[in-house]
Amino acid sequence: MIEKEIAKKAEGYRDYTAENLSKIVKIPSLSGEEGDVIRELERQCREAGFDEVRIDGLGNLIGRVGSGPKKLVFDAHIDTVDVGDRSQWKLDPFSGLVKDGLVHGRGASDQKGGAGSMVTAGRILKELSYNGQYSVYFTFTVMEEDCDGMCWKYLIEEEHFKPDYFVSTEPTSCNLYRGHRGRMEIKVNFKGLSCHGSAPERGRNAAYMAARGALAIEKLNGELEPDEDNFLGKGTVAVTIMNAKGPSQCAVPDIGMLYLDRRLTWGETMESAVEEVKSVVKDYDSVEVPYYDKVSWKGTKYGQELYFPTWKLNEDHPLVQGGVEAYKRLFGKTPLIDKWTFSTNGVAVSGRHKVPTIGFGPGDEVQAHAPNEVTRVEDLVIAAKFYAMLPYALESDR
Repeated sequence: MIEKEIAKKAEGYRDYTAENLSKIVKIPSLSGEEGDVIRELERQCREAGFDEVRIDGLGNLIGRVGSGPKKLVFDAHIDTVDVGDRSQWKLDPFSGLVKDGLVHGRGASDQKGGAGSMVTAGRILKELSYNGQYSVYFTFTVMEEDCDGMCWKYLIEEEHFKPDYFVSTEPTSCNLYRGHRGRMEIKVNFKGLSCHGSAPERGRNAAYMAARGALAIEKLNGELEPDEDNFLGKGTVAVTIMNAKGPSQCAVPDIGMLYLDRRLTWGETMESAVEEVKSVVKDYDSVEVPYYDKVSWKGTKYGQELYFPTWKLNEDHPLVQGGVEAYKRLFGKTPLIDKWTFSTNGVAVSGRHKVPTIGFGPGDEVQAHAPNEVTRVEDLVIAAKFYAMLPYALESDR
């Protein structure tokens, strides 16, 4: 049975998978600075025998095993956030230490762990001479931490590479996920009138405008409703940056600003969220969705507005059910089906371009962006089994 062969190979590659992950954890890879880790993963994919390995115009690495007519994509973003206060780390954030069943370091869970398991899965599929109806792609994508999904907006819209099915390998604690809330960033600008601080009644204080706006946003957050089936939960809105400034420290500020993090449940859109803000905040000058653009490590400038659509996939969809079948054949039980709290590249693939998407990844969501980040070696093995099994499961009785 193919599941037994896959399981045996993945167990045999336990140390290989952990060491491959260790190698890429040791390489810092902030958004826009991923070149060195992409080159190491390129080496790993070639060593594993992938049929095709290439780097696209933005700097994403794309590997392929098999040559079927349908595209099944496993994706891991390989950029990370920075380490923050190093005094909170017990080990060097880039140690990549493998010890007592754990891989230590920044990105071990979020989300280089998925990349490590993907390399092993590709190697297993190649050794099994997989020749089914899927071309199985493994994508190692860039700049996700800065702008979720932009890498896939580029791949689909500029490279014309659109999957039939998509699997995010963001951490799920090896559970099967089928959606998450969307998100967006909103900037609210206020314009006051400056005057001397000794006579504030002569002016209009933009700091007070922003403060009243912040209280209105707090109230709005409490009024947001969950989605109809309560799978994704309620949307949220929070003030994350607030400032005001004027001509001097002795002058009433004439410029104020609120920066908002807005999480979007099913049915909420960029337009509806902006209108809500306009309806509750008074005296604003403008409300805008900021635009992100940055030069990638490859030297390509690309960007988009900071809006990342909500997505989910029905539990009875063939991709979800294929994931359930793969898991049951490997582990003899049904996986927990759930959702992420945070955002992933699914916002572009599923949210923008309606490609059926699920998630399955090693490591825990709570490890993301935290000091002393780790992932379990056992999770890496489980994930490698699942990725190698999924194309076979999707072909069963279909």
